[in-house]
Amino acid sequence: MDGTMKVAVMEGIGKMGYTQRPIPTPKADEVLVKLEYVGICGSDMHYYETGAIGGYVVEPPFVLGHEPGGTVVEVGSNVAHLKVGDRVALEPGKTCGRCEFCRQGKYNLCPDVVFFATPPVDGVFQEYVAHEAALCFKLPENVSTLEGALIEPLAVGFHAANQGGAHAGQTAVVMGAGCIGLVSMMALKAEGVSRVYVVDVMAKRLEKALELGADGVINGRDEDAVEAVGKLTGGAGCGLVIETAGTEATTRQAIHMAKKGASIVLVGYSKTGEMTLPMSLALDKELAFKTVFRYRHIYPMAIDAVAAGRVNLKGIATDIFDFDDIQNAMDRSVADKANIVKAVVRVSGEG
Repeated sequence: MDGTMKVAVMEGIGKMGYTQRPIPTPKADEVLVKLEYVGICGSDMHYYETGAIGGYVVEPPFVLGHEPGGTVVEVGSNVAHLKVGDRVALEPGKTCGRCEFCRQGKYNLCPDVVFFATPPVDGVFQEYVAHEAALCFKLPENVSTLEGALIEPLAVGFHAANQGGAHAGQTAVVMGAGCIGLVSMMALKAEGVSRVYVVDVMAKRLEKALELGADGVINGRDEDAVEAVGKLTGGAGCGLVIETAGTEATTRQAIHMAKKGASIVLVGYSKTGEMTLPMSLALDKELAFKTVFRYRHIYPMAIDAVAAGRVNLKGIATDIFDFDDIQNAMDRSVADKANIVKAVVRVSGEG
């Protein structure tokens, strides 16, 4: 496809702008996708606010965004499973396929991954993208491209649930009711966990958790979360905790509220990268700790769960901004976290 496309670029800390770039041409194993919705992730906001995450430093102009859904408009010569007009969710990380982690199936740990919006790789706040066809997953008729864009964070939630060995009969607690906390809660429910409680300090986020299917919520500002879980479980404690808040306080609480033999899955990144935890108690309880880095082999499962109605993915999108309003979209997402659970950018309407 000839022509140029509109691209939103981060021009500096707290500053967005636009530029024109050539519409990319798909290679033999790629498809060209017209993007319709792109979610705003916490990492996008962090890059926007600070210009870096650890050793990943933004060098403007840089394109944010790694949660895309859209429609195929051109197909590479080697692509057989997709056609023009197919609506797709795009998995944003292309891996090498050769390293020990890729060969073991743990491709999310590939050291040579090329991942949208991870410097120096540009993201997808733009009108079109050429992407490896194997990483473009066709959406069923009853799944929108808005939901397609949100498959990426949902994949994190399912990976967290899988890492924790989620199963029927469990009582689980999710620490944090931001986007990742909510998708983790929904993933746990979709995998049959009997009771899922959500802890946060923001009332609107807890209301959203109840709306999306949590069995109960705990406002950690108003009551002691450990005591509350004790009451809810008759003093037994919970069998699984998914920690998405990324704070030392909530991680310590997770250890205290977990019953003996329970699993704790750490998803949230702490601001300092370090924590002091009651490890003697963790050893006494023989707790199993797992961590999460993105996801692997999850997109088909997540899409099926949405198509079957087991996950209300549209429900987490509290705010939708037009592509022409990208500065406001980023500013509001950063400044109003108490009310904006998940913001999505509408790049173009669904065809």
